[in-house]
Amino acid sequence: MSTPTAALKPRKSPRQARSAATVEALHTAAVQVLTREGLGRCTTTRVAARAGMSVGSLYQYYPNRDALLAAVLARHLDGVAGAVAEVCQQSRGRPAAEMARALVASFLDAKLRDPQESKALYAVAAERGGAELAAQAGARMTGAIAAMLASAPDARFADPAVTAGIAFRALAGPVRAVLEGTAPPGFQACLQEQLALLLGAYFTAGQGPAHTRPARAAAKRPPRCAFG
Repeated sequence: MSTPTAALKPRKSPRQARSAATVEALHTAAVQVLTREGLGRCTTTRVAARAGMSVGSLYQYYPNRDALLAAVLARHLDGVAGAVAEVCQQSRGRPAAEMARALVASFLDAKLRDPQESKALYAVAAERGGAELAAQAGARMTGAIAAMLASAPDARFADPAVTAGIAFRALAGPVRAVLEGTAPPGFQACLQEQLALLLGAYFTAGQGPAHTRPARAAAKRPPRCAFG
């Protein structure tokens, strides 16, 4: 059973530089304890000790351990979404194949730069409001991808949001396999290259203005295709 949302809210948000530094230290310590000792030993006492402060200081900001972990997870997902949104903004107006390569590189770097942290947070997400947080981050990334695709000079997308949603899930699925430990040997080593090929082919399948394509071929397509 998931922890009630109200129990995951922090007591207060940092408003000064000193408070922000305290919260940052708690987040870092929580990840370190979680990755090194596991969830069962990730207690507020251990996190506070790792951060070099009293447990009372921790409770000034978070009512319990799960609220702290939810905040750490939210920060992680916000960082991933922010990285994707930034590269999508920078890639607007570029050829579709370049968009694909940039998107893949950014997403994989953000998710797998620190695989131990990502695996630890992924493992606890289901019990700490993770589904809602992941949905919010996913919606942010999908929106950024759709806006990028709409600016492609060499491809036309009938519904950029649909294409963006499929592309995002094509990225998230293999990464999930890596984080869950179900990916076969050698999978991660070739992941960036293979995903770039996959999305590059998908994005460029809609190359060229729609009016240059044979009307008969267009008529055979499903009414809700990803590109037009």
